[in-house]
Formats: sequence, structure tokens, C-alpha cells
Amino acid sequence: MLSTTALLKVIAPYFKKYWKILTIDLIASALTTVAMFFLPIILQQLTDYGASGDLTARVIAYLAGVFIILKSIEVIARYYMTNIGHRMGAMIETDMRRDIFGHLMTLDDTYYNENKVGEVMTRVTNDLFDITEFTHHAPEEYFIFTIQLVVSFLVLSFINLPLTITIFIMLPIMLFVSTHFRKRMAEAQLNQRRQIGRLNAGVEDSISGIRVVKSFANEKEEIDKFESGNQKFYGIKKHFYASMAGFITVTTAFEGLMYIAVLTAGGYFILNGTMEASDMIVFIMYINMLITSVKRIIQFTEQFQKGLTGIQRFHEVMTAVPDVDDTDNTLVLENVKGNIVFDDVSFSYGEDDEKVLDRLNFEIKEGEQAAFVGPSGAGKSTIISLIPRFFDVDSGEIRIDGHDIRHLKIHSLRDNIGIVQQDVYLFAGNVKENIRYGKLDATDEEIYEAARLAGAVEFIEALPNGFDTDIGERGARLSGGQKQRISIARVFLKNPPILILDEATSSLDNQSEMIVQESLKELAKGRTTITIAHRLTTVEDSDTIYVLTDEGIIESGSHEELIAQEGYYYNLYTRQ
Repeated sequence: MLSTTALLKVIAPYFKKYWKILTIDLIASALTTVAMFFLPIILQQLTDYGASGDLTARVIAYLAGVFIILKSIEVIARYYMTNIGHRMGAMIETDMRRDIFGHLMTLDDTYYNENKVGEVMTRVTNDLFDITEFTHHAPEEYFIFTIQLVVSFLVLSFINLPLTITIFIMLPIMLFVSTHFRKRMAEAQLNQRRQIGRLNAGVEDSISGIRVVKSFANEKEEIDKFESGNQKFYGIKKHFYASMAGFITVTTAFEGLMYIAVLTAGGYFILNGTMEASDMIVFIMYINMLITSVKRIIQFTEQFQKGLTGIQRFHEVMTAVPDVDDTDNTLVLENVKGNIVFDDVSFSYGEDDEKVLDRLNFEIKEGEQAAFVGPSGAGKSTIISLIPRFFDVDSGEIRIDGHDIRHLKIHSLRDNIGIVQQDVYLFAGNVKENIRYGKLDATDEEIYEAARLAGAVEFIEALPNGFDTDIGERGARLSGGQKQRISIARVFLKNPPILILDEATSSLDNQSEMIVQESLKELAKGRTTITIAHRLTTVEDSDTIYVLTDEGIIESGSHEELIAQEGYYYNLYTRQ
């Protein structure tokens, strides 16, 4: 975990944007203490006037009037501090949430393979909630405490310097002793956040797979897993509160020592005539104000640690670097013809993992229909993940129209590639919004035409509200074939020169597959198309079929050529 100073440097740029609000807020926070500073002096004056017999109604009215003015200033300042100060905290939280979400959009598959969705969600939401309170209250609380410390020292030193020094010597000792507990609190707070992230990830996993859970009657297993994580979270919180109890015990003990010092030493100074009784009142009130301020700092410590933990986890995301990114000499891919070359390409998913592809070579010419078939795990899906640079090759080159894709701007590369996957992802919303995702500025007419080309108009218009029908989360209200045709319409609207079909019909029934297959044939016209398929009947019309196994590409050619060879493809096809 970063030090407190390092974490404050992380948050500092967000304060800089609102420095005017922060400055006024700190001035307002200082003014909220002005009445507290002058009340002991007013009471001292009142006591002195009473003791000397000079107390009159005019003096009482004057002192009361001064206090009313000071209290009015405090009330106005507190309103500003509570209202505008909190807004500043919310604005900083909003800026940080915007930045963390924007950065998450730049991270690639590797990051999301290593971090569960539920935990990422916790970082974007819960972790930043406490930052609102931190960014508002931390500057105020510590600024007020500093002012009270300085003013109290100056006023009390003027009254009785030896007693003041005695009291103030205790403060750094108290802070030093309590540092041990504060460090343990910070560690426990960070563990709390990590564990709640794991809990959220587990809940998200269980709920997303609720049908599987119920189909296997494994509800108790999921409840037990959750309870295990829940109890671990309680254990971490128990450790936190034990540390917090130690922290509060130390500060409470020193509070008692301060009062004992004031009572005994102050009583001695009054006895020997070096201190007035009215001075003792001022001393007690200032010490009480100082101790109250220390208690506020103590009470704020939990919120302070939560805020620092939120900043720490924010920093962890913001410093995560994508494995795949634009280089300094990137080009914009334009006027794409769609010629794709794999030149001695090798790839593995991790440094210690076996190579999925080893010195792979092939070329797909402009407008060609190519297909990859073979056993699971041979690298077919890896090939189509490498073309849009979801991962980078370990060695060799992938070229599109002669350009190494590592030298192309990622956005322009992916903008020229359309992907239709087996697992269709539709966003919450209506049909029209999901199709428009392929081209955000598309007109209603363009969306309709894309749906027509995808063979989707008939079923869309039969929906309760046609193109404006809400489809539920991930298209839950649609059938598999309907979802697939909407995803195809989305790619029709994008109109990319390169098309990748990743098992696009393997999860559909025969009737739906026939409908979708016709749409895909229409979509593939005039484009360089790469198809991954297990059902060989879906790739019979391909110009070139590559048979990929653990040994690499062992056969290639048209359907007729491969059948005539009576090799691996022939055996695979006849078995099917």
C-alpha cells in the first residue's frame, strides 16, 4: 500500500481543479470556530467584571452582542461549508469515476481475465463513495484542528506558559503512540475493500448463473460459499475495530492525563498567586475545545482510512497498463482491401504457458471467404483474437494490406473489422439502440435497412413495440436466433471490409441456423471473411478451408479439394 503522502499526491490534481471552492471552504471552516475561540475570553471578562463589582447590564449586553455577531458568522460559514463543501466532494468523486471508467475502457482482455467483474464494479462504485466524504471533510477537519492547536497554544501561553508547555508536550506523544494502531487500521481497511470486492464478484457469479445453480440443486453450495466469504469479511472488520479500540483507548487515556495536569498544576498556580481563577476557566475551556477537536479527528479516522483505501484502489486501476496499446508511430488504417497475412506468428497466453500458435503462416486475399476448422484448443479462436489485436503476437507479424497491425491505430484497425460471435452480447435497451451500436450516427432508415439485410425485420415488427421494444438484460426477452440476427444487423450497419464469424450459428436450432446462415451469406458478400466453425456444412462454400490442429495447419484448400485428399478434413466431414 502507498504511504499517506503518496496517496494524497494521487488525489491532489482533483483538488486543483476546484481550488477556489476549496479555499473558500477552508476559510468558512475557520470561521466556524471563531465563536468557540472567543467564548472563553468573553466568560473570563464576565467573571472578572463580576469579581471586581464592575458588572453592569451594559457590559452584559455588549458581551452578548459580540457573541451573537460571532455566532452569526459561524452559522453562515457552516451553511456554506456543509452545502458547497459537500458538492465539491461529489464533483471530485464524479471526476474520478469518469477517469476510472475511461481507463477501464482502455484495458484489454488480460486485465479482465485476471479481475472479476464484481470486483471491478466495486472499484467504480463503492470505493469512490467514501472519497466524497474524504475530499470534503479531510481538508476541513485537519485545517480546523491546526488552527485550534495554534490559537490555543498562543492564548494559553499568554496565560501560563509552563502549564501550556506541559499540556502540549502530551500531544505528540499521544500521536506517536497511536500511530501503531492507525497503521493496523489502514491495513484492515484495505483488506475490507478487497474482501467486499470478492464478495460482490461471488454474488455476481452466483446470480448470473442462477439457472445452472438451480438446475443442479446447488443452492446450499452457493450459500455456503457466500457465508464463508461473509464470515471472512466479518473477521477483517473485527480486526479493524480492535485496532480502532486501541487507538481510541490511547487518546482517551491522554485526554485524562491532560485534565489531571490542568487540575493539579492549575490548582497549584492559583494557590501561589501566579494564575487567576478566571484564567483557570479559560484554560479548562480551551483544553476542552482542544480535546473535542482531537476526538473529532479520532472519529474521522475511520472515514479518513476509508477514503485513503478508496484512493489506493483507484490508483491500482489507474496504473494498470494495457498489454496492447498504440505505439508512437501508429498509422490510421484507411481504404481497406482486406488482405490478411500471418507471417511466422507464434503466440502463448502467458510466459510460462505452451505456445498456442507456433510459426503459423497463411494468407487470406482480398474478398476471400476463408474458414478454420479442427479440434478444440488448436488455436482457431486465438487467430481471430489476434487479428483485431485483443492480444499481441509473441513473434512474427500479422499484416493487413501490407501493414503490420502493431503499427496501426487500434481504433482504426477495429473499426474496419466486424465480428459476429456465438455468445451474442446485447445491451439493455431496445432493438433500435442495439442495432445502432454498429454506427452511432445511423438514421432510422439505415437501421431498418440493416435489419432487412439481416432477415430480422419480420420478427422485429412482430414485437410489441417493434424497433422500440425493450429486450431486457442481455436480450433475455429474445430467442437465440433473434439475438443473433440483431447482432448481424449491427455488423451490417457497421459495414466493415473484414468480417469474422466465430461459431456464429453453433448454438442455434436447425431452423434458426438456416435463417441466420442466409443472413451471414448476405453479410459476407464483397468482404474478406474468416469463419470459425465446428459444423462443416456451414463452411462448404468457403474459398479456402484451413485445417488447424496442435501441429499447425495440416491441410488447406476448397471443400472439394480437401474431400478429394481423403485426409483429416475428409474423415472429420464424413463422421459429421
